[in-house]
This record gives sequence, structure tokens and C-alpha cells, in this order.
Amino acid sequence: MMNMDLSAVIEEMETGDQDSALTALQSYNKQMNQCFTFNRDEQKDREHLGELVLGFLNRELQPSCLLACLETVRILSRDKNCLDPFTNQFAMSTLARYASIAVDSATTPAHSQSVDGQEEDVGGDEEETGLCSKVLKESSPPSENPDQEVIVEALKSICNILLHNETGQMVAADLQLIKGVAERLKQCHDPTWNYEVHFFDLRLTFLLTALRVDVRAQLAQELHGVSLLGNHLEATLGLCCSGTLETARAGFEGIPTEELPPLSRQQTELAMEILKILFNITFDINRRKVDEEEAAVYRHLGAILRHCLMSHADGEERTEEFHSHTVNLLGNLPLPCLDVLLLPKVQQGSIEYMGVNMDAVNMLLKFMEKRLDRGHKLKETLLPSLNLLTESARIHRETRKFLRSKVLPPLRDVKNRPEVGNTLRNKIVRLMTHIDTDVKDCAAEFLFVLCKESVSRFIKYTGYGNAAGLLAARGLLRGGKDPGIYSEDEDSETEEYREAKAQINPITGVVEEEQPNPMEGMTEEQKEYEAMKLVNMFDKLSRNRLIQPMQLGMDGTMTEMTTEDLHKLANKPLLQSEDPPNLDSEDEN
Repeated sequence: MMNMDLSAVIEEMETGDQDSALTALQSYNKQMNQCFTFNRDEQKDREHLGELVLGFLNRELQPSCLLACLETVRILSRDKNCLDPFTNQFAMSTLARYASIAVDSATTPAHSQSVDGQEEDVGGDEEETGLCSKVLKESSPPSENPDQEVIVEALKSICNILLHNETGQMVAADLQLIKGVAERLKQCHDPTWNYEVHFFDLRLTFLLTALRVDVRAQLAQELHGVSLLGNHLEATLGLCCSGTLETARAGFEGIPTEELPPLSRQQTELAMEILKILFNITFDINRRKVDEEEAAVYRHLGAILRHCLMSHADGEERTEEFHSHTVNLLGNLPLPCLDVLLLPKVQQGSIEYMGVNMDAVNMLLKFMEKRLDRGHKLKETLLPSLNLLTESARIHRETRKFLRSKVLPPLRDVKNRPEVGNTLRNKIVRLMTHIDTDVKDCAAEFLFVLCKESVSRFIKYTGYGNAAGLLAARGLLRGGKDPGIYSEDEDSETEEYREAKAQINPITGVVEEEQPNPMEGMTEEQKEYEAMKLVNMFDKLSRNRLIQPMQLGMDGTMTEMTTEDLHKLANKPLLQSEDPPNLDSEDEN
């Protein structure tokens, strides 16, 4: 088949003859199949071709010509500057009809809510709107053997349009495409639909929920999206779920999850699309209370996610990506529902702690450490797992104690600074001085929770210098303990720590060699002179706004120091209002 230039293709299309159009479009599609960048000089011609193709799509066509037309729309819709023919309601409803997701009762309101909540005019005159409604009413349900290749091509075109064009997004919302897709998503156990139909149904749903706030809410609430997609995820993974919220892959009951064969590539791809959609519609759930019925749905989803976390895909890279989406979604679940991670019975080969199965928690910890060791884009890659571990430890006693045994075991090394070394504790303490505030705060919060929010214990394991940021933010620089519901732990102070604790510098958290006193041999007058000299230096830096001296208030928070405060300090040093905190004043685990 000879390649045809765009103008020649348009000439053949303008004849209206199906055979001529088929030959021209097949040539064009073959030539442009792998093309993702387009010549700007031909933009008008491509738009005209799009209009001609849409005209053909609203005629009775031979199956081969219909498929060629939809392939052409898919190719043309890759060009974000050439989408005008496809973003009106008539064009979108035509594509929705071929994708078998058109909703007969779809309304076409004059306004639609955009992503940022502002109302924008969709446009389109009454004649076009009426024609759109007529097309929708005449659309018939899929036949018993629908042409799935046609459905897939139409879905791909709609996805391209949504990805590149805000008007197309508004029209898709107005046409209620999410309802049509949701109806097919309910058929997750129906063997009629092939992998590509499932995948592009999910991809379309992901785009709609990512780009449209109103569609996101509609799927979550009106269409019961969490339950719908949870069932789809369960079917995709081939799971059977017992009444005790323990999941197993059908045909592999009784076999530990980690010993199951890896998921197929298609299973993994579908599962990750579902996880991304669920993330979109649940991202604000843990910020509000859920009722008993909702909690049951989320606990069921949590059980499925635990299975995802313990499963493996085909290849290490694919497995990590799969686990990453799982962790992201777990972080959205209501905190009380996270107990499903600990529900499975302890089996041979399981990691047991205090009689509880810790396989899932241990997997989360290993996943977090792998991301930490990689050190790439820590805010995006590390924080979801670190936050999840923090909140799990805060609400579940067994989880906190298990994590503490792994991250903050009884302290024996008193010679090296807490941030020096390759243990998990050392790595996380290093993050407490990270340049990114979110990373720094999250790392400190994790260790603080493992210490039951005890200031003295926190300083013991991290050093006062590393701990100061969190303590200052909490108003705890004078010591004490944040309120929290934590169990009492048994004393586990090591012999090494007990022998060295009198020599430990609380600022650095390690035993240091005794340093000579720089004021040794000075007279009182000399000491006073050096003190005033230091005060004047601070005063000068403060006046030039190079630094802002601070002092610790009686409530444990930092306040600004004035020049008068500096001179008072030089003449009469601040007295300690209380004894230094005893690093071992509380029982420990």
C-alpha cells in the first residue's frame, strides 16, 4: 500500500465513498501509527480530516471502514492543538456510543463544574445539543458479541481527548460517561470483556477522577466507587475473601501469600490502575469520621491491600511499583481500619510478635528502608510509607513495639553519634536534619511515636541537637511528654548504656572525650569581659538582621530576644527552672 499525503486522504474522504475512504485511511493510519509529534503547518488539514471522519462515523459503515475511522481519530487526538473537532458534545457522544458507555438519560447542562470549582460555559448551540440527544436515544446496548476492537479504539480516543483538553473533560462529565463506564466495571466477572477493554475502562476512569472533582465525588458517593472497585480488584487478583477478612487466591487456599506464583503482567497492570483510581476517590477519607457501614467497606479493602502488599509481580521493578501504589492507598484508609494488616493468623514461616502476625508490617518496613537507601525524591517516594508506619504505630500497640524492636533496639552503641552508621536508626536520624522540611518532620515524628512521645527517651536515641526541631515545634524543649494513649513498657536498659550514661553528652547523644575548660585560669573580670564581648557581637548581628537570637520561654516555646534581654543575660545568666531531664525517667520497651 502506497503512502498518501494528507491532502490526498482528504480528497478521497470528500468523495463520500466508503471503499475510497477505507483505502486512504488505512494508508494514513499505517504511516502515522507511531507518530506522536505533528507538523503545525498541517493543523488545519488535520482538523478538516477529523471533521470528515466524524461525519463518516455517523453513517452506516462496513466494519473495516468503521475501525479505520476510529483508528484515525485515535491518531489525530494525540495532537493537543488539533482537538476542536472532537471536544463538542456531538463528537464526544459519538465516541461514547462506539465505546458502549453512552448513557441514554445523559443531560447536557449549560454549565459544568471545572476542576478548580469555577463554572465555565460548555458552549454548543441548541441544534447541536438536540442532535446529540437524538444520537444518545438511538444508541443501542452492546450486542451479545460486541466488537471489542471498536470499543477499545473509541476508549483510546476519549482518553487522549481527556488527557489534553479541558473542554473535552467538561463534556465528558456532562455526558455522564462515568456512569456508563461504571456499569461495565460491575461486569468484572464477565468473561465477555477482554484485557484491553478492562484496561482502557480503568484508564478512562482514572483520568476522569484525576481531572474532575465532580466526577470524583460522583464515583465515590453516588456510584459506590470504593465497593465497586474493591470488588474489581478482588476479581482481578482472583481472590476469595472469608468472613474473617483473610484473603486467599482461589485455588491456592492455605498457601502463604509470599509463596504464591507471581501475578501476571496483565493482572498487575489492571490492579495498579484500580489502585490509582481508589487513591483519587479516597484521598480525604482519613481526615473525616466514617460510619460503621463505610468502615466495613474500608476494612474489606484493607484486607485486599494486605494481599497486594504481600504479593509479587513479574520482576522486581514491577513489584516495587505495585507495592508503591498499594502503600499510597493504604495511607488513605481510616486509621482504625488498619488493624486488618494484623488480622491473619500466625502460620509457619510468619513473623510473629506478641502473638500477632507482623508479615505485612515487616514488608512495609522493608519497603520503606529500600526507598530510604535509594535516596531519590524522598518526599515523593519515602513519605507515604513512613507516614503509614507512623500512624500504624500510633494507633496499634503491637505494631509500635515491633517497629521499635527493629528501629530503636536497646541502646548499646554510645561511642558513635546517632546519625553515624548504617543501622535503620542511624539512617532515619540523618533525615531529621534533611533540607526538605516535610522529610525532616516526618522522620522525627516517626521516631517520636516509637518513643511513646517521651522527650527524654527521644533525646536518648537521637541526641538533643537532632531532636530540637520537633521539640521546639511542640513546645517541649523543657522536657515532658506529649499526651497520648500508650501502654507501659518494661525496662530494657542495657549494661553498656547504664555504665556510660553519666558521660553521655545529651546534645550529641554519645560519650565524648573530656574537653579542656576554655575559661580555666581566667579572673572574674576577664570572664565578664568575654561575656560582654559575645553579647555585643550577637547584638550587632541582630541589629543587622543577620540572625535573630531566641530564648526558651517557661512554656517550652522559643521567643525572640531583644537587646535588653541580651544585656540581662550577660549580667545575670538565666537560671535553670528545673533539673535537666533524666533520660531514663520512664520505663522502656
